[in-house]
Amino acid sequence: MKVTEEIKIRNKLSGDGLFSVIKDCFTGKVTDHRAKNSTYSLSDVLMSGLSVFSLKQSSLLQFDEKRKNDEAFIQNLQSVFKITNVPADTTLREILDEVDPKELRKAFTKIFFELQRGKVLEEFQFKVNNSYLLSLDGTGYFSSEDIHCDNCQEKKHLNGKITYSHAMLSGVILHPNKKEVIPLCPEPIIKQDGETKNDCEINAGKRFIDNFRREHFKLKVTVLGDDLFSRGPFIKKLQEEEISFILTAKETSHTALFDEIKELDAVGKITCVELEENKVKHSFNFVNSISLNQEHKDLKVNFLEYCEEDADGNKKHFSWVTDIEITKDNVFELSRAGRSRWKIENETFNTLKNQGYNFEHNFGHGEKNLSVNMAFLMILAFLIDQLQQASCKLFQMALQKMGSKKYLWEKIRGIFHHSLVRSWQAILELVYYGFKPMELIPLCNSC
Repeated sequence: MKVTEEIKIRNKLSGDGLFSVIKDCFTGKVTDHRAKNSTYSLSDVLMSGLSVFSLKQSSLLQFDEKRKNDEAFIQNLQSVFKITNVPADTTLREILDEVDPKELRKAFTKIFFELQRGKVLEEFQFKVNNSYLLSLDGTGYFSSEDIHCDNCQEKKHLNGKITYSHAMLSGVILHPNKKEVIPLCPEPIIKQDGETKNDCEINAGKRFIDNFRREHFKLKVTVLGDDLFSRGPFIKKLQEEEISFILTAKETSHTALFDEIKELDAVGKITCVELEENKVKHSFNFVNSISLNQEHKDLKVNFLEYCEEDADGNKKHFSWVTDIEITKDNVFELSRAGRSRWKIENETFNTLKNQGYNFEHNFGHGEKNLSVNMAFLMILAFLIDQLQQASCKLFQMALQKMGSKKYLWEKIRGIFHHSLVRSWQAILELVYYGFKPMELIPLCNSC
């Protein structure tokens, strides 16, 4: 029996299927301003960039050295990623610098359609209001005192120096019970967004919501965000788009709200719930329909405060505002949803920084769009990995055998460099089974 017959492969949600979907989005559907007789097609350039992050190459220099000196590497790029001509790193940077990042959104939306059709998205549905939890957060990915472009944010220091940087607002669909997240197309934080962290992330957040609702106009979501987002203008934006929210609200930045909570508590108008589970005490205080602040008295929110105390007396405290009506029956699940916001930090940003994606490495800045496009391609590669982890049995088996993603990526690169393969599936089969399945081609007759 063939190896491939023992495991049911979900074609469009396997590595090969997802690469094919993205290749189709890049072929003739992204504007190419170059001459029609260009040596390298734009789809080849974009797929080459994607392959850098799918293989977890540490730099474009490493990628280019393999391109020049490793015949197996070139042939595998052609067979696995369907790249006809592999460009040099300099050529790749020059061409990607001219591509409008907005046109890469098509790949994200197409993959999202496939995971909806494959019923994967249903596994992430949050039961309290039958929506999907969408966590938003900003992160930086480039910083320099010398290199900059027109889109760089500028931070002027007291000593006269200027730090140039790039950042983006990311959004992921998550579930409290699942390790995987589903990243959506990020929103670049640009120079015009403002000089403070609040202005930058809020303005980018509004654009993110506009793009999200245009592309997923029927999808019911509940936005999770940190204290920066629990402000009147952003909440009103969510209400306009009929999007629910559970947003962190700290006392230091919501003094009027907390003052009113104290007044209501003094007259017994705050509902209290206490639970104990596995020697952990859960305490909830909540009230519905309260003004967000003095500036937005007409904006009514529901307030939830939560305290967790373990057997050793260690306490954790959280507080949120939400538009979901709070009851004694749903306080625990609402708190779990609010706390799951951290997954965008741990499961997304920390993974990108510490598990092989080299998020903080400068793969190229360019003069226009290179830095943004490289970040987008990295997130696309991360999306492919997350969907394989969530829905591809073969990937799950390979990851379990290797013990960690770090060792899995090392093994995949080793195979990619030393054997000729026809598909991503063949690589994962070799990782798991430890022998050459039918789709694997020896690098030479003596192998």
